[in-house]
Amino acid sequence: MEQPSSVVARWLAAGDSGDIEAFDDLLHGDVVVHAPRGLSTEDLEAEKQVWRDALAAMPDLRHEVQEVVAQGNVEMARVVVTGTLRRDFAGVSGGGRSFRMDQAVICHLDGGKITEAWEIADMGSLDDHLSP
Repeated sequence: MEQPSSVVARWLAAGDSGDIEAFDDLLHGDVVVHAPRGLSTEDLEAEKQVWRDALAAMPDLRHEVQEVVAQGNVEMARVVVTGTLRRDFAGVSGGGRSFRMDQAVICHLDGGKITEAWEIADMGSLDDHLSP
């Protein structure tokens, strides 16, 4: 499998594969990640924990990067997120339901590492998939 070249794609691929320690090479220690559902973080260790919790709730979590646009110190990715919510996560009850959600991830970089990221997700679509 070919290694993604963009930092944002490598971050998402590392998270999906459970290689959380690879975040040390991809995110600054004081990284700020703005995310929906109370999942925003203000440092590397907190971001690692969010991913550990996400993978515990959704072992099949995948971020399929559709495209990346890069200019200067900014990378923007259009992503399709899929998974099966097996345990409660981010205020959503588990129950084994699968979902598909569109997401945009915008990252600011410094020295080849992410300093700040914004995750903009189609939460309405997620709610539709996970509603009983």
